[in-house]
Amino acid sequence: MNKKILLVDDDIDFLNQIEIHLKNSGFDVAVSESEKDAEKLLPIFNPDLVITDLMIDNFDAGFLLAYKVKKFNPQIPVIIVTGVTHELGFKFYAGTQEERQWIKADAILNKPIRYEQLLKEIYTHLHLD
Repeated sequence: MNKKILLVDDDIDFLNQIEIHLKNSGFDVAVSESEKDAEKLLPIFNPDLVITDLMIDNFDAGFLLAYKVKKFNPQIPVIIVTGVTHELGFKFYAGTQEERQWIKADAILNKPIRYEQLLKEIYTHLHLD
């Protein structure tokens, strides 16, 4: 059975590019352009992992989605990808247990990201070889 990934981003180019890479890597992928639509997909698609942009519908919608994913199923890893560091200079981390407590993400990657970097995080959090 293929692992299922829910990919959420309002940047259509990023969304399409990562979706193609994920599918070519053997994952089943559902995509969403908004936090609200992604929230509706959760019980339908039941993903093994969620990748979400931080600023989808608004500045912190990715944090809200991560919280809702963990409320739906705390075992689903969430990877937040963000350009906020590049655009605004803010830096977010999910490196410690305390940071993961309030951020509700298992990893945060800064855009632009290399697909290999994202794939490494996916494999780590899904415990794949």
